[in-house]
Amino acid sequence: MGGVSTTEAAERAESTDAADATTDATTSATDATTDATEPTEITPRSPRLPHVPKQDRSRATRQRLLAAAVACLAEHGWAGSTVSVVAERAGVSRGAAQHHFRTREDLFTAAVEYVAEERSTALRALFPEGAADRREVVAALVDLYTGPLFRAALHLWVAASNEEQLRPRVTELEARVGRETHRIAVELLAADESRPGVRETVQGLLDMSRGLGLANLLTNDGGRRERVVAQWGVLLDEALG
Repeated sequence: MGGVSTTEAAERAESTDAADATTDATTSATDATTDATEPTEITPRSPRLPHVPKQDRSRATRQRLLAAAVACLAEHGWAGSTVSVVAERAGVSRGAAQHHFRTREDLFTAAVEYVAEERSTALRALFPEGAADRREVVAALVDLYTGPLFRAALHLWVAASNEEQLRPRVTELEARVGRETHRIAVELLAADESRPGVRETVQGLLDMSRGLGLANLLTNDGGRRERVVAQWGVLLDEALG
């Protein structure tokens, strides 16, 4: 086998160096082009939103409809609160609303019941330790009857007085809500209803609170209401011991 001459080896080395230089130049030109066209920072891709089960979406739609129904009743009364108006406010179609509530009466009685449950939960949450200062309890009960939730319920009562189909449902609902509110009041006031007159005293407190709520529909007389609340706190201490 013949060896490679010194001249041939040199020529081969030069050829290899030239090819490497060409490759390096091409790579550098490609990198420069890439650097010029691509942004210096790559915005991360937004994460995919988690899949919401159909049951949860349905529950959320129902909650929006109930809240919208309460708001519509409080603002527009029964005459101005149709299923279409409520659906639009809730951001759903009329068909979706009727899927959850077959009739207008179904929607609004469910809405007021929902409000009553939320109201009871909120009242209990104010006094997690149970029985509390009686004046604070009176003030909390009065607050229940002077806000938009009571206004919505009142419009439903007025409608029920003229709507035969609605009346029995609202009557039954009001009785159930009344019993629950009375029970919460007894607990928070630490009232012993086995004593004569105590049950009537608690009921009188609730009737007074409802009356202040009715008065608040026309005038917001906060100063007078505070004095009434303070006096009822004194009366309850005397009556309940």
